[in-house]
Amino acid sequence: MSDTSQEFDRHMIEALVCPLTQATLRYDAEMQELVSKPARLAFPIRGSIPIMLVDEARKLD
Repeated sequence: MSDTSQEFDRHMIEALVCPLTQATLRYDAEMQELVSKPARLAFPIRGSIPIMLVDEARKLD
């Protein structure tokens, strides 16, 4: 993956918000998830595609 595509991916991820609360998401590189603290959900990233469906999100304790 080139630097340009990595930069594009980072900007895309930074533009996403939680579909439930509209809060900013935190990227967890180790878990490959986007985390919404207010919703207490972690949205998976599969094949470089964020899955922004509440039904697909992992509930956080």
